[in-house]
Amino acid sequence: MTRLDDFRLNLGGKEYIPIMLGGMGVDISTPDFALAGARLGGIAHLSDALICAVSDRHHQTDFVKQRYKKYKSLSGQDNKSFAQFDIDSVKEATRLLVANAMERKEGDGAVFINLMEKLTMNNPRETLKARLVGALDGGIEGISLGAGLHLGSLDLIKDHPRFRSVNIGIIVSSVRALKLFLKRTAKLNRHPDYVVVEGPLAGGHLGFGADDWQNYDLNTIMAEVVSFLKEEELDIPVIPAGGIFTGTEGVELIKQGASAIQVATRFIITQESGLPDKIKQKYFEAEEDDIEVNLVSPTGYPMRMLKNSPCIGKGGKPNCESLGYVLDRNGNCSYIEAYNEAAKLNPDKISIKNKTCLCTQMRAYNTWTCGQTTYRLKDTTNQLQDGTYQIPMVADIFNDYRYSTDNQIILPQPIEKRAV
Repeated sequence: MTRLDDFRLNLGGKEYIPIMLGGMGVDISTPDFALAGARLGGIAHLSDALICAVSDRHHQTDFVKQRYKKYKSLSGQDNKSFAQFDIDSVKEATRLLVANAMERKEGDGAVFINLMEKLTMNNPRETLKARLVGALDGGIEGISLGAGLHLGSLDLIKDHPRFRSVNIGIIVSSVRALKLFLKRTAKLNRHPDYVVVEGPLAGGHLGFGADDWQNYDLNTIMAEVVSFLKEEELDIPVIPAGGIFTGTEGVELIKQGASAIQVATRFIITQESGLPDKIKQKYFEAEEDDIEVNLVSPTGYPMRMLKNSPCIGKGGKPNCESLGYVLDRNGNCSYIEAYNEAAKLNPDKISIKNKTCLCTQMRAYNTWTCGQTTYRLKDTTNQLQDGTYQIPMVADIFNDYRYSTDNQIILPQPIEKRAV
């Protein structure tokens, strides 16, 4: 029987196991998580979500504290245009996270980073450039450009000495988005090294409408992208993502023209994931009806999450002086507007159903984003005597994708046997 291990992804002159671990924020894709995937011979992502806060957690920096100290006296203002990020701090936070991971990296795989355009940070161009340059300076092996069209992103780093040697990919959900990106990169004579095609079953922010995502499917979109690239005579690896639950499903996609697969949902509950263990159990317990696509994100993008996520209905005061990662270029955020409206109606009990303070709630692990297949996670591990579920390691899930056949799931070795 054909397995994913029978194939290899050729990228940048190197061969990898054709399994890419997606970047999950905030700090769910920890350095240990990414390093585990690389050690196994695949490609695994860090995430740039709330990068300064993540740096503080791992490197004992105080970027968030210093930012709040600088702006706390202005916290009563509705418009947050004053709360500008220190560009050097953003760059250094990114460099620190990447450099530390690269220094510890072992194995034949690679560590990439997912960089999101939708993290506008009150200064979209300069803060994105700082994250891009910081990642390159830190020695990152690849950059996946996500959460946006990234039409001007490569211009920001075209003069960097690693611009043409590092792997750069774009995450798209349609041929149209890819065409727009390629049109811009052609002017730099720098096509992407790979294309991640994210389908409608993915977790977190989606490139589809909240009401029409059911009208699309990954196989069709991927086939359109593969066909378009062939027509243009562009030899660019295509990597589908979103809802790929077994190695067998991955094999079928490779037979249809993919070069590898990107997966995340099954890895969110691993030991190396930054998600607290008690929340991992919530993912195991989830049923299909517990998963929804909503519009609570102030970015304007639909998000898929568990509908019992604590962030829904929270009414905390906006925390832009400390965080502020989704402030637009004018210092505005739709959560601030929703908060002020709710405060007028009932200042003693502020509850906001239609928006959430994404920065604060994701930092606190209260936004339980998930893929559509999350309800199947309970079938991928062992249930313990107390009713909870065994938390597998990245290697357990990775090797299941790599070696399984017939859509079977290879369960992790029971805890008691590992201890022997």
